[in-house]
Amino acid sequence: MKCPYCSASDSKVIDSRPTEDGEKIRRRRECLKCGRRFTTYEIVERVPIIVVKKDGSREEFDRQKLLGGMLRACEKRPVSYQMLEAAVENIEQAIRAEYEQEVTSIHIGELAMAELKKVDEVAYVRFASVYRQFSDINTFMEELREILNDRTAREQE
Repeated sequence: MKCPYCSASDSKVIDSRPTEDGEKIRRRRECLKCGRRFTTYEIVERVPIIVVKKDGSREEFDRQKLLGGMLRACEKRPVSYQMLEAAVENIEQAIRAEYEQEVTSIHIGELAMAELKKVDEVAYVRFASVYRQFSDINTFMEELREILNDRTAREQE
């Protein structure tokens, strides 16, 4: 690691510890030439996830885009931003665990609906209506019936 003070390339690690979020390692280093200390952070290099859209085009996964869609579905609902952040994190972790580098937008949509269903059923239906492009009220009602059947089954357990 290059010293920020004298540009020497030799340094030794004095202390290492994870950051609060556990995503990085904080290292205190000492330059072997000038003796000054500095801090570096080590992070895992993530391979970008490529999303294959319905029309066959490809784009890099954008968690902010996903979060934005989920926020719109939860508008005026009792769902905190932190809950949605956690849901997006769960989705990204699931994608990274299941796939190499490419994932379909369909799969991302299904994961998002599953997370929203856990958080808020109204937000789930809102998201599903846009995602699945409900063409008429009957399609909408079928989705609502499925939610009610799931709720009834859970209550009977």
